[in-house]
Amino acid sequence: MKFPAATCGLVLPFFARSVLAGATYSLSDSIVGEGFYNAFNFEAIPDPTNGRVNYVDQATAQSLNLTYATSNTFIMRADDTTVLSSSGPGRNSVRIRTNNQYTTHVAVYVCKTAYCRIQLARWRTLVRYNVRSPALTVLQGEVDIVEGVNNVEPNQSTLHTSPSQCVVPESLLPVKHDLLLLVNGNAGCGVKLTEDYNSFGPGFNNIGGGWYAIERTNNYISIWFWERGDASAPSDATSGAATIDTSNWGTPAAYFPNTDCDLATHFAANGIIINLTFCECS
Repeated sequence: MKFPAATCGLVLPFFARSVLAGATYSLSDSIVGEGFYNAFNFEAIPDPTNGRVNYVDQATAQSLNLTYATSNTFIMRADDTTVLSSSGPGRNSVRIRTNNQYTTHVAVYVCKTAYCRIQLARWRTLVRYNVRSPALTVLQGEVDIVEGVNNVEPNQSTLHTSPSQCVVPESLLPVKHDLLLLVNGNAGCGVKLTEDYNSFGPGFNNIGGGWYAIERTNNYISIWFWERGDASAPSDATSGAATIDTSNWGTPAAYFPNTDCDLATHFAANGIIINLTFCECS
């Protein structure tokens, strides 16, 4: 089966909490364009999610044109030309992880339309925060910010935690409410962004992309999405400002409080993973 190229262009500013105000953050890291090659590590490893995929290292990815960058844009995608055999290895693809890790912080993801044509890949988790042991068996908290299958809209943002009791009030979640990694088929705790079906897939491409943002504190984890043409999108999130104030950002698209889940205990310092994987075709 042949797949179209799956690419994503991203700019990632990271903000650390300021001591001056409760919801004000100051810029600590900004990853743009060619800076991704210094800030991220290419992981040529077996897929921890058991997808049919062959993750390659940076040199191989660049030689195969699965990644390239300019001064202000970073591209990663999967092979779209090889015809696979049913018994052979999976499709060449890319999985990258930040060298730094983050706890309480805000991150804004800028995804541009021309580079976000992520169609017909069987399963995609474009932006994921997680930490696992070296054996990749013990999860210390995971946040899937952008997650979906094929062209199914809208986006679903999902949390997973270590194997101990941790739930989010069911009234807040239209999908699953148990965060346990190994419960409900590893479904975790997901929120579908039903108020904006342009948050994923063809609709996302058609509107020219947009901005995703996450705020992680010990009291809650919030995720926002704004379309590129959204006049209400906060200027500090979209302009690359040196400081931001999340109290002016309005109601998040997904909200996970610590009501029955001690986030500080269940979520360690997280690395950021961006990957494109494929499920087996049945």
